Amino acid sequence: MTSPTDKPGAAAEALRGRPRRRRLGSGMRRGVPLPLLVPALLGLAFLIVPLIALIVRTPWHSLPEQLASPEVWQALQLSLLCATAATAVSLVLGVPLAWLLARTDFPGRGLVRALVTLPLVLPPVVGGVALLMALGRNGIVGKWLDAWFGITLPFTTAGVVVAEAFVAMPFLVISVEGTLRAADPRYEEAATTLGASRFTAFRRVTLPLIAPGVAAGAVLAWARALGEFGATITFAGNFPGRTQTMPLAVYLALQSDPEAAIALSLVLLTVSIAVLAALRDRWMTAS
Repeated sequence: MTSPTDKPGAAAEALRGRPRRRRLGSGMRRGVPLPLLVPALLGLAFLIVPLIALIVRTPWHSLPEQLASPEVWQALQLSLLCATAATAVSLVLGVPLAWLLARTDFPGRGLVRALVTLPLVLPPVVGGVALLMALGRNGIVGKWLDAWFGITLPFTTAGVVVAEAFVAMPFLVISVEGTLRAADPRYEEAATTLGASRFTAFRRVTLPLIAPGVAAGAVLAWARALGEFGATITFAGNFPGRTQTMPLAVYLALQSDPEAAIALSLVLLTVSIAVLAALRDRWMTAS
């Protein structure tokens, strides 16, 4: 039981501490060094001005006509379908992989983690070439898929899904692994102590705990898949109605119809803003 003398001391300490934090914060805001302020503002302008220029140069008078084009809707529908399918593949494969990296200790775990995150820094075109060498008609895996099952992935809609999942899955794995490491493993241990299997403990205990991290990772993976260009055009090609997604349509339109390219870019910009809005509780409200 807390004695009466403890409460005034704690209250006085809290009262003494709060003004110090406020004074420190306000002082730091007032005393921003000029050598830091100038490059910070330049960096902000460097990131924002191109987006503003895209909005300013958008042909608003012809925008409805541009967006009503059958080719645009075809590319948009294909992009949404493939990005959603790639996200589903990432969830099915990436969540167990994240659990393996976060909850188990095995030889070479650091190397496996490095290989998992490699597509984040690998040039997308190189990723597309690697997919061709692995899953192409003459690839080390693709030739057996073709011979045994008659499955050919390059230059098909399924190839678009594979290429997008290849570059998007690491975003999901990193997000889920970080959430798993922050979650208390004692809940899983308690469930296994009560007789639940490891899979049951994961399904009934761990998965609900990490659901926000899984959702955030899925949104990131979906956005990355939607904007994928290099691996898609290298592995799946650019065939309208079959493999031509929105980024590929932007690239193609830029060569012949810049206004159409700007209109398509505006659609992707809107989707990106929507993704940030969906993640605002995770990032944008952090202080």
